Amino acid sequence: MKNRCISIIFTLFSVFLFTNNTFSQNNDIIEKPNLKLDSDLITPEVLWSFGRVSDIQLSPDKKTLLFGVTYYSVKQNKGNRELYTIDIKSKKMTQLTKTPFSEFNAVWRPDGKKIGFISSESGSLQIWEMNPDGTGKVKISDVEGGVTGFKYSPDQTKILFTHEVPKPTTQDIYPDLDKTTGRILTDVMYRHWDEWVDSYSHVFVEDYKNGKVENAVDIMKGEPYESPMKPFGGMEQITFTPDSKAVVYTCRKKVGLEYSLSTNSDLYLYDIESGKTRNLTKGMMGYDTNPVFSPDGKLLAWESMKRDGYESDKNRLFVMNMETGEKKDYTADFDQNAHSLVWTDDGKEIYFTSEYHGTIEIYKLRLKNGKIVKITEGVHNYGTVIPNGKTLIATRTSMSMPAEIYSVNAKNGKAEQLSFVNKDILDQLTMGRVEARWITTTDNKKMLTWIIYPPHFDPNKKYPALLYCQGGPQSMVSQFWSYRWNFQIMAANGYVIVAPNRRGLPGFGTEWNEEISGDYGGQNMKDYFSAIDSMKKVSFIDENRLGAVGASYGGFSVYWLAGHHQGRFKAFIAHDGIFNLEQQYVETDELWFANWDLGGPFWEKNNKIAQRSYANSPHKFVDKWDTPIMVIHSAKDYRILDSQGFSAFDAAIIKHVPAKMLWFPDENHWILKPQNGVLWQREFFKWLDKWLK
Repeated sequence: MKNRCISIIFTLFSVFLFTNNTFSQNNDIIEKPNLKLDSDLITPEVLWSFGRVSDIQLSPDKKTLLFGVTYYSVKQNKGNRELYTIDIKSKKMTQLTKTPFSEFNAVWRPDGKKIGFISSESGSLQIWEMNPDGTGKVKISDVEGGVTGFKYSPDQTKILFTHEVPKPTTQDIYPDLDKTTGRILTDVMYRHWDEWVDSYSHVFVEDYKNGKVENAVDIMKGEPYESPMKPFGGMEQITFTPDSKAVVYTCRKKVGLEYSLSTNSDLYLYDIESGKTRNLTKGMMGYDTNPVFSPDGKLLAWESMKRDGYESDKNRLFVMNMETGEKKDYTADFDQNAHSLVWTDDGKEIYFTSEYHGTIEIYKLRLKNGKIVKITEGVHNYGTVIPNGKTLIATRTSMSMPAEIYSVNAKNGKAEQLSFVNKDILDQLTMGRVEARWITTTDNKKMLTWIIYPPHFDPNKKYPALLYCQGGPQSMVSQFWSYRWNFQIMAANGYVIVAPNRRGLPGFGTEWNEEISGDYGGQNMKDYFSAIDSMKKVSFIDENRLGAVGASYGGFSVYWLAGHHQGRFKAFIAHDGIFNLEQQYVETDELWFANWDLGGPFWEKNNKIAQRSYANSPHKFVDKWDTPIMVIHSAKDYRILDSQGFSAFDAAIIKHVPAKMLWFPDENHWILKPQNGVLWQREFFKWLDKWLK
């Protein structure tokens, strides 16, 4: 469940599906709202008015940035994504598209004379091209069933695209039963994340000439596997070689139970001329993803995990010599993760991002001596990084600001803001102060805890406080900006937020990160108590008005705390949480997670780690529940089924504990639709205000 409950990175195809999930010819174009606020405090409606910047691309001449911005309409209950450019020198921002169809996967053609993108304007998702100024839009693909992503070859002679290849259906087996709704299941992984597995994403390569494409070839023909990997993989998992003669793609070539038990993905090289495929990472047992070639094609860098079945293993930076096959881990002595790798133009250095002490910073690897240098420092999260000579182009967020685009000095890390998509709204708001505190834990270690204060904070007043329980479970409490678990909107409602980086989170070394596996209900729960007990002694916090909230593993944490808090809290909210660990083991889609984190199945009576995990299942402590609790869950959450939420809610009602349930029939592990998001926020604070104010 790593990174499942807090949305940091979506594939753009997923964003498209959630923002424009019908191909209607609705001419009510969703645009940037012109807001004049009556208050300087953020509300759910204001939160859904922010433009969401994503997928920045630097032009071949290094002068112009291409990116998308998504705006949402609560009234229409959907969003729309348009394309923009920024001239780096003048900072002038130009809107390229204005349609009701959501354009995504926008990239520069290698010669810089065209921009390619995907749109449903013709009725299905197809590849389009336009001039860099937004004129001359032309559809260049006509793939039955549409495409989900694409890339140009460096020599501009080919295009690769991804397309969903359907699996055989019950009607294929029994043609005379054309109206049956029955599904025949023979193995697990029939559902994944939020959908039934009815198709596989395959990679296709086709010729591209004079603005036309033809002769598409499925390079995975007949294989029951997917690339990119679901549920979060995107086009970053697939690339052309710099000579345009081959494609490297990420794939976990397993099915059914084997797929559910394993994280062993590999990088496969497909030779376009011969049609032959070879495994580049054979024998490397964890996740191997996101291949990026050096400009001369001699070296291949990628992100690699060591252990099969452990999705939160250290993410290493590996480099392969394509001539000799020699592989080297450049992060062997770097006790952090490496993400979003990108080469410099001379092929001598690789930039990447990494979690560090509650922030995400930019780092640089010098291949010549293997030295890793930290470039940035501050209270922020950096996302996409693109080298541009002496500067870097990057997206940046904080708990007080959604993503914007920055130019970063590659030597000293000094940043200059390039985009100001949300300046008009931010200028009307007062944000709460964000403070880092290092709190001593029960085992005498130091734990970074973010404290977010209400706007217009008065130290002479007493405030209710919320303990924020992080999900993942191994996802750092960083400087993320969330459209649901947004700390500033919690603070704007008059709460002090206590957000600890408890045991089991990255950014504080491998040992700290791994202390949660096999220890649910252990030290990480004591860390929660350390955080809230430390803060409730502060003069401006009312220790009689404390709440605890969280999602996914954070929801599990809330359920567990409800049976162990000894009167500390007066209200709880659990979103998509695990209530019954035994039930979770046989319900979840990705068994590797349950095996690694819980230690194995509950029927292994001699498995001490597993038995300790199941002994800490929250449902076994319902007899101690005595505090009002709100449960939120969704029907399309196949990671943690909604039966977990209903069970917790029913248990509270049976126990005569004040309880409320908010259930969404059309959401997954997140809440993605505007009106559902607003409802979520309203009910969230309605419940907390009832018991804490």
